[in-house]
Amino acid sequence: MKTEVAPQCLLEKRSLIEDIREGREPGNSAPELAGHSLSFNSEQEGGRDLVTFIFTLRKVKNCALSRAINIFEACEAQIHHVESREVRKGKGGADDLDFFIRCEVLSSRVITLINSLKKVAEDVSISKEEKAPWFPQKIQDLDRCHHLITKFEPDLDQDHPGYQDLGYRERRSQIASLALNYKQGEPLPKVEYTTEEIATWKEVYIKLSTLYPSHACKQFLDAFHILEKDCGYQEDNIPQLQDVSSFLKERTGFHLRPIAGLLSPRDFLSSLAFRVFQCTQYIRHSSSPMHSPEPDCCHELLGHIPMLADKQFAQFSQELGLASLGASDEDIEKLSTLYWFTIEFGLCKQNGVLKAYGAGLLSSYGELMYSLSGEPQYKAFDPDVTAMQTYQDQTFQPVYFVSESFEDAKSKLRNYASKIKKTFSLHYDPLTCSVEILDKPHKVKKALNQVADELKNLCFALDKLA
Repeated sequence: MKTEVAPQCLLEKRSLIEDIREGREPGNSAPELAGHSLSFNSEQEGGRDLVTFIFTLRKVKNCALSRAINIFEACEAQIHHVESREVRKGKGGADDLDFFIRCEVLSSRVITLINSLKKVAEDVSISKEEKAPWFPQKIQDLDRCHHLITKFEPDLDQDHPGYQDLGYRERRSQIASLALNYKQGEPLPKVEYTTEEIATWKEVYIKLSTLYPSHACKQFLDAFHILEKDCGYQEDNIPQLQDVSSFLKERTGFHLRPIAGLLSPRDFLSSLAFRVFQCTQYIRHSSSPMHSPEPDCCHELLGHIPMLADKQFAQFSQELGLASLGASDEDIEKLSTLYWFTIEFGLCKQNGVLKAYGAGLLSSYGELMYSLSGEPQYKAFDPDVTAMQTYQDQTFQPVYFVSESFEDAKSKLRNYASKIKKTFSLHYDPLTCSVEILDKPHKVKKALNQVADELKNLCFALDKLA
């Protein structure tokens, strides 16, 4: 049995797709046509499709258009857009027009609408738009990214160290309620930790801190020293989320949000897109200080927070989150695997020596030692290869992926993300903490102007230095 904390957002490979689908929430769709097809399948009764109809009406002045529109109304179609143009010369008379109608209609009525339209129109063709899974477009939308995976809950899992401890389970429910009631923008809830909880933290803190100087990467060590100095990181004190969040905000723009337990992969990754890290506040059971089957505050505060204080690593984390927005279930699985082997269990080279930067390692005494022992297999980080690697969440990893640098890892991830099939492109605006779908030329131009203004300011700075 592994004697470490299970990483933040991922579960066993065989159940990951199911977890992803449980976390899906219907909502916005990506505005893009997706070929001609008569296959209209709905995931649930009463589902709707976005469909574009193109057809020709003869002698429009003789009420042909009225008859066509009546068909759309009879099928209860919601028309979003209508265009018309003259039929090309040689193919129609002066009163003949081609029509383009984009509408939303019940899946069960699409075929009826097509057949009825063919009775009054000619050359009827259609395109069905593919809907992307819902994703947050502004930071307030993270209030909807709340799908918990209850696989490791102490109330449900008989193997959980706290299953038999009713007091511990009540305490967990109390702390979880703080997160469940939280809304974006509110002050982060404060937890008054008990003497027993602080003793558990102290044992973990002392044990791990003895390994950090020789096993952790430079970025982690630099931030950890500052956290000890300015954020209450001490063996006899569990830091509060508000203090840690303020620290991160000043350094990399990341901030924390309380969460009641293990989030679905889709919801957790989407939070990273807005530089938000979903963070638990409860602590593992005192009977098992070196093992937790789920993420807890030891894992978050000791493993994740120091690395999120590094700008390159923070950018890498956000790009992983942005790549997940609107991605398919299969791509979410691959991105989650990339998260596992980088942010959770990643190694890097520094001065020719392997060092750990993954939170699953830096919050796990046994696996931190094992990962750098030379015993496991090491591979160069390659997103195409890494995304297909099978991982373990109950034993040590059989293989670890090594990045040459965070900049190199970010470049490789960006190239990988560009190949994820989506019908839209996104732009993140750090001023409004929102993402915009770049589906119009003027939106792309606006984003380019923002980049141009920033480059202009940097050029002025270089001129002054020269």
